[in-house]
Amino acid sequence: MNILLVGSGGREHALAWKIAASPLVKRLVAAPGNPGMAAQAELRNVPATDVEGLVALAREIAADLVVIGPESSVAAGLADAVVAAGIPCFGPSAQAGQLESSKAFTKAFCDRYGLPTSAYAVCESAAEGHAALARFQPPYVVKADGLAAGKGVVIAPTKGEAEAAIDDAFAGRFGEAGARVVLEEFLEGEIGSLFALCDGRDSMVFGSAQDHKRAFDGEQGPNTGGMGTYSPAPVFTRELVEQVRTRLVEPAFAGIAADGAPYKGVLFVELMATKAGPKLVEFNVRFGDPECQVLMLRLESDLVPYLMACAEGRLAEMPPPQWRDESAVCVVMAAKGYPEKPQAGGAINGADGDFGADTVVLHAGTKLDDAGQLRASGGRVLNACARGATLREARDRAYAAVDAIDFPDGFCRRDIGWRALG
Repeated sequence: MNILLVGSGGREHALAWKIAASPLVKRLVAAPGNPGMAAQAELRNVPATDVEGLVALAREIAADLVVIGPESSVAAGLADAVVAAGIPCFGPSAQAGQLESSKAFTKAFCDRYGLPTSAYAVCESAAEGHAALARFQPPYVVKADGLAAGKGVVIAPTKGEAEAAIDDAFAGRFGEAGARVVLEEFLEGEIGSLFALCDGRDSMVFGSAQDHKRAFDGEQGPNTGGMGTYSPAPVFTRELVEQVRTRLVEPAFAGIAADGAPYKGVLFVELMATKAGPKLVEFNVRFGDPECQVLMLRLESDLVPYLMACAEGRLAEMPPPQWRDESAVCVVMAAKGYPEKPQAGGAINGADGDFGADTVVLHAGTKLDDAGQLRASGGRVLNACARGATLREARDRAYAAVDAIDFPDGFCRRDIGWRALG
């Protein structure tokens, strides 16, 4: 098979690493890719939102499958265009992608189809947002409605901080994504990430993980796109997985199909395990980042047949995926200043070292300068990922890789997996 993989972050590097290992793959092309992905794929400098250019590239390489990594490509309508060109695509339509691209859409969707989630208010102006705060208790959850790369959420301890967050959003802090704001009830419980595949009709659960959203140790600092993950997470008991499948996953797939947009691809269900059962925090219409990294390390099965089955409507033919018994950990190495003002351009050495059979360093935001020096080009820069017989062993291996890399302008959390390790 010839496969075109769209995207350039840590999630896409993890997918490239797993797809390239498949005996079914003859040629893997990544667009635009990143320097680390060059070990697994041919790189083509076509942006992830250049729909016309990506369709042309898929035709040029005679792609048997296009795999969409980032949510920006979904929102741009890439899947619609690829399918219209007669090429199988793993990734939902732009209409189905509203489950991520608009939080207001998703809240109304949950109301229509009875999915458990938090109480909310959709606000079209700062004044409306300030007035709506009276309906909530602290801490206040303030979200930009649109896509903000995982950074559009503020959890404000006081009303004053919530009002400031609302003002910031409407003042343009998140661009168009913040033109509308959603206020939400703060949910008490343990957060988790569960993934499910769908081919437009049939679906299956496809792994779970737990993420660390705050920038600093001890769950301190601003929310980020994710500073690290581990899998499996103890919160995902068989009972919880079954509850999420029946209360959130299957109703979501049935609902979006009833709306006229059958879902093809992976749905990322971010949930809070509360005393009243699982409640939806938000949907994402792609593999999580950095959740995808630990899933790919633990996935024993060949990924490619599952991607193709989703694209071709054959998921019912597929057996449940097989997972390694080991634990996996991903530690994000970010540029200093992330998520507010990450310092770009910092030199990185040692990221291409041999860290052992159970450890891999994936690139998330890197570039090569004219002299061939690897440098940071984004907020989240590298992912140190490792497997181990125990979570502690996996974490120790991941941090050994972090410590072997010379990235003076970077930082990471040192407590990934703390909930499970105590």
